[in-house]
Amino acid sequence: MIRRADVLRELNLLPVWRLRRAELPARSQDAGAVSDDDARRTRIATLAFDALVDDIATCTACVLCKTRRKTVPGVGDLRAQWMFVGEAPGADEDAQGEPFVGAAGQLLDNMLVALGLARTENVYIANVLKCRPPNNRTPEPLEALACAPYLDRQIELIAPRLIVALGRSAACRLLDTDAPVSSLRNRIHHYRGTPLIVTYHPAYLLRTPADKAKAWEDLLFARRTLREAAASATT
Repeated sequence: MIRRADVLRELNLLPVWRLRRAELPARSQDAGAVSDDDARRTRIATLAFDALVDDIATCTACVLCKTRRKTVPGVGDLRAQWMFVGEAPGADEDAQGEPFVGAAGQLLDNMLVALGLARTENVYIANVLKCRPPNNRTPEPLEALACAPYLDRQIELIAPRLIVALGRSAACRLLDTDAPVSSLRNRIHHYRGTPLIVTYHPAYLLRTPADKAKAWEDLLFARRTLREAAASATT
């Protein structure tokens, strides 16, 4: 039996070129998710403050929505010059819907009073996460990423003159770094043009009271930074 390939070979018609089927590029499994995430970020970036709080209350962007009791957007003066950013709500915050209301919050309030401040006057307090992680564990990267548009919009709306990052999670999120707090202290950083000072989280200070003096130095440095910025703006 004569094969077609043998005939073609004899006629010097090999190799045979075949038209390949056009292959559509495989759709990335994450393409839809990326698109949805971009749309979500764009939408959040347009929200006024009340609408932002409402959006946080109904957020299902990460698994923490399944275990939270209350969302914790933030508290304070919406025209504050000072903005303090912590890590995430704890049990007390999850129950009351307000950041820093437990023992760490009492310490933060005392620190504010020592600076001549209060959480409702010229101060706004928020967290990287708006929902409590189970057992107060450290926020996971995807959780911080899901909450990022909310914190970014809060900072944009409040437009503080100075940001104080309380602890490593806040510093890592706002400065996009993995450096420890100890290496970030005593320096003026910037978040989108706003001066930012890094210090220890009040919960850490409760566990390590010897570092309270360092935190106080950081707050005095922050106050000095704010005053110098204000003086420069008037000259």
